[in-house]
Amino acid sequence: MSIKIIQNQEDITGSQAAKQSHVLFILPNLASNARSKSVPLHAEFEALLRRRKLKYDELTKTPLVADLPDGGLGAWVVLNESLSTFERYTALRKALKPLLEENPENLTISLCLKQEQRQQALEAALYVTLVNNADLPSRKKKRTYKPLKTIRVFGFDTAHDFADIRALVAGNTLTRNLTMLPPNDLTPTIYRDKIKALAKEQGWQHEEFDMKKLRKLGAGAFVAVAQGSEPEDAAIVHLSYSPKNAKKKIALVGKGICFDTGGHNLKPARYMNGMHEDMNGSAVALGLMLALTGAEIPVKIDCWLAIAQNHIGPKAYKQNDVVTALNGTTIEIVHTDAEGRMVLADTLTMASRLKPDFMMDFATLTGSMAVALGDRYSGVLSNKPELLCKAIGAGARAGERVNAFPFDADYEEDLDSKIADIKQCTLDSEADHVLAARFLFKFIEGDIPWLHVDLSSSNRKQGLGAVVSDVNGFGVGFGLHLIQILLESP
Repeated sequence: MSIKIIQNQEDITGSQAAKQSHVLFILPNLASNARSKSVPLHAEFEALLRRRKLKYDELTKTPLVADLPDGGLGAWVVLNESLSTFERYTALRKALKPLLEENPENLTISLCLKQEQRQQALEAALYVTLVNNADLPSRKKKRTYKPLKTIRVFGFDTAHDFADIRALVAGNTLTRNLTMLPPNDLTPTIYRDKIKALAKEQGWQHEEFDMKKLRKLGAGAFVAVAQGSEPEDAAIVHLSYSPKNAKKKIALVGKGICFDTGGHNLKPARYMNGMHEDMNGSAVALGLMLALTGAEIPVKIDCWLAIAQNHIGPKAYKQNDVVTALNGTTIEIVHTDAEGRMVLADTLTMASRLKPDFMMDFATLTGSMAVALGDRYSGVLSNKPELLCKAIGAGARAGERVNAFPFDADYEEDLDSKIADIKQCTLDSEADHVLAARFLFKFIEGDIPWLHVDLSSSNRKQGLGAVVSDVNGFGVGFGLHLIQILLESP
């Protein structure tokens, strides 16, 4: 159900505010002598500040939440002009969380700002509201989720359908929904069926390369990982979308390991827990494709999803195996838990053979990226240094922050093998996030600008940026903004 957004030019009055059930008040940075005219329910608000021993400017980080005079619930948050997108989203997330936890049917947003600040603030507030009102997977017998029906806005009535925001929310929600499904509800077979149904719904072209086809093609890197599963239901799925006004051709690639045991190098229980989320990269690529389609961004999209599982069994690949990838490169297997780079290798080759103007892959690829950055940032590496600058700018604009890492060729010396063209990885794990990117680069054919996104921030307890849920859909907003920046570039 689409949430109705009702806009009013007039500012909300104190008596109107008192009668609302759930209100978000967005305030500017104001001196105390200017607040009486700008803040609805000013006397009550100032009394609350004194009682909580809060300073007004602290509301950029710690929103004030309290009962309204007539029994409703209000949240006051200050949005300074100096706040970054991430900081703005974080403040709004903290303010909206207690309001949305009560599952209201109606939410009121009061823009107590200068006219020139209102559209940016409203767009941010709507995104944070809509993305956190999503219906996410739950197997609990008793569910409390109820969708919002109406958002009433005071202080803004410019004609706007907010289609771009709704498209971004749809993409992020798809990513989180898929990632949060338990592994018995998202096997490769089930995942492929879901993708096929979505492609039909969206009008995307759909093609699958199953294990039989991949063996015939010689995609030995992908097959080596997938052959350990029973049934052999892995596949590389190719989706494409071609709007008539497309200005560039891009390729999105996603790692879709539906469950990762580690293979013969079996993970201990602590590290195997949560490995149903190892398909998050494919969910990000799929969510980004949905957002680009919904926002009608003028790009041709080829989306390649490496759907498989990394299981242990008689046919599973082993340490010291040597396999031959689709592009003819021979790979010495060093650690079976480095399966992500194996399935991506052949997928990147297939994607590059269509000669896109730009390639971007998403993967929950290395533990060393999480060690380097924690779970607040994701890491990016690229064969084109100028892409890294644009990626960092896109992350700042989207409120999904990324950090760039080195990509120098001499790192590849650590992957020298005595019996094959390249080692899959090393056993000491030093700079494995860099080595993984250098490994992947060997399988891209042609001089195609390429960005690798290692999703170390795909899951953060109590949310990140705009999103309340632990699984946050990181990458959809970042990818959308990066593609928009690239379209703006010469």
